[in-house]
Amino acid sequence: MTKQPPKPQSRADKVSLLQYLKLFKRDILSAQPARLYHAWMAEFRTPFFRSYMINQPELIKTVLRERPDDFPKSERIKEGLAPLLGESVFVTNGEVWKRQRRIIDPAFEGGRLREIFPAIWDAGVASVARLKTQSQDGPVEIESVTSHAAADVIFRTLFSIPIENEVAGAVFSEFRKYQKTQPIVNLAAFLPIPKWVPRFFKKETKETAKSIRGLIKQLTVARMQEIENGTAPDDLATKIMTTADPLTGEKFTAEEMVDQVAIFFLAGHETSASALGWALYLLAMYPEWQEKVAAEATQAIDPDVPYFSAVSKLRTTRDVFREAMRLYPPVPMMVRENTCPVRFRDRDIPKGSQIVLSPWHLHRHERLWDNPDDFDPDRFKTPNGKQGLRDAYIPFSAGSRVCPGSGFAMIEGPLLLGMFVRAFKFEVIDGREPVPVAHLTVRSKDGIWLKLTPR
Repeated sequence: MTKQPPKPQSRADKVSLLQYLKLFKRDILSAQPARLYHAWMAEFRTPFFRSYMINQPELIKTVLRERPDDFPKSERIKEGLAPLLGESVFVTNGEVWKRQRRIIDPAFEGGRLREIFPAIWDAGVASVARLKTQSQDGPVEIESVTSHAAADVIFRTLFSIPIENEVAGAVFSEFRKYQKTQPIVNLAAFLPIPKWVPRFFKKETKETAKSIRGLIKQLTVARMQEIENGTAPDDLATKIMTTADPLTGEKFTAEEMVDQVAIFFLAGHETSASALGWALYLLAMYPEWQEKVAAEATQAIDPDVPYFSAVSKLRTTRDVFREAMRLYPPVPMMVRENTCPVRFRDRDIPKGSQIVLSPWHLHRHERLWDNPDDFDPDRFKTPNGKQGLRDAYIPFSAGSRVCPGSGFAMIEGPLLLGMFVRAFKFEVIDGREPVPVAHLTVRSKDGIWLKLTPR
């Protein structure tokens, strides 16, 4: 029997609220019961709020596509990330969010992605070069490699600077510290605390968030001056900062831009790093798929020439990356809040309930996918896989709140994956199987260690 990719063990079906909070603090995924891989909907009651996880495709369609305004993002998610993200597009709702998307979305249109493609390519080439040196010292912790590569992509495409830039490097370093503080585990995320009550964030969370925002502000203020002087490069930051809301004519202020850059870095860097790390581990687990990707990448990629057409030739690589995100969706759960009473599956759900959509459970749902815990990139060619893509695959969310950078990610991920596997053979290390955990994104508890051999 083929060995399955690692999966966290589920908790007991019934636990006390205190036990659940302890488990949640340790890891979001293992804090959930196994029945969620089969249930269409599950209710969780606490003394403070009701929570409903929905896995039925029709209900997900209602929440994300048909009635998104009735199910805005939950304030409880904003509570944990507020020190870093402020009023970014990731946490806002209503007219504020709609205005932000009208300004941001044009930067990620198809034509713009072609224009910034050389910056993604350069980041990939630089990452491979760094890894050639790093791999000479023995096994490599691959998540640190993918984090560095993804951060390099973000800074090159946003501000036309490489990760070696002093400010870019400082942001990356501070963000690594920020991750370790578990910022999403905050008392206000669980309890209905009034606005005036202190949030009791960890000292490290507040300090690193303040440092990151200060560094980002340096970049945005400098860019605004370059735009005024007519010397700004034509990158994503310039495009976003010069785009006016078509309804009001307003542009982002410097402070608003700090909020948006913070989420671009968190979402664009952290999620890509997670997906790419797990994709490389899966290819190390399944050498036959790794060789298919290596052969395809060797044909499609000329490291000396950044042809945009290379992306369309990486079909197998794209399926591998897509399957990695099915098994290990970077954002494991999304939380909405219903603004009016609704009835789901013959159950009345009161206004103000927490509606949880879990890509982690949806992507592995036993009633929606054939052999859901298996790694099988070919599944997307089958009727079941094609149906799953339509109904049960939301690594970037869906509907009006779909991630604006989803197209960007599906260029960056397969390209970097192809570049790495074209240059190196990746092998698992006995006794070092990674354990998936989730805080900000799905990562490995102790890192992903692999042996690398130059091809």
